[in-house]
Amino acid sequence: MVKTVSIKVEKANISEVPSIHKLVNTFAGQGVMLARPLSEIYENIRDFIVVRKGKRVIGCAALHVLWSDLAEIKSVAVDEELQKQGIGDKLVKACLRDAEELGITTVFCLTYKPKFFEKMGLKEVEKMTLPQKIWTECYRCSKFPNCDETAMTIQISGKQAAK
Repeated sequence: MVKTVSIKVEKANISEVPSIHKLVNTFAGQGVMLARPLSEIYENIRDFIVVRKGKRVIGCAALHVLWSDLAEIKSVAVDEELQKQGIGDKLVKACLRDAEELGITTVFCLTYKPKFFEKMGLKEVEKMTLPQKIWTECYRCSKFPNCDETAMTIQISGKQAAK
C-alpha cells in the first residue's frame, strides 16, 4: 500500500539545490528529461518550487520567464516512490498560478511526457512557434537542432489559470 503524502508547494531555498539537482538528474539519467547542471539550478533557484516530505525534497518544478508574455515550466520531477499522488499536478498548477500572477499570457514546456501535461490543459505546438526559447537556450543544448522533446503551450488570461 502506498502512503499518501500531504502536498504543500513552497519556494525552494538555496540549501535544497543539491537535492533538486539529484532529483532532476536521476530522471535525466533515465532519458525522460534533460539534465540540469548544478550551476544552472543555483542561478535559477528563485524559479524553483518544491514539495517536501519532512526536510527531504520529493518534488520540484521551475517557472522560468523568457519574455513579457512567455514563461516555461521546467524540471518537473517527483520522487519515483511518490508518483501518482498528485504531486506533479500540484507543482504544474502552482507554476501556472505564478505565471498568471506575473501577467504572463503563454506558458510552455518541452517534454518527453506530453500526456502528463495534456491533463493540465497544455496542447502540442511546433517548436518553431517558440523562437525566444530556441534562440536563447535551445541552441546551446547538445540535442540542437534535433530536439526530440514535445513542445506544448497553454494560454492564460486574467485570473483564468488552473486552480
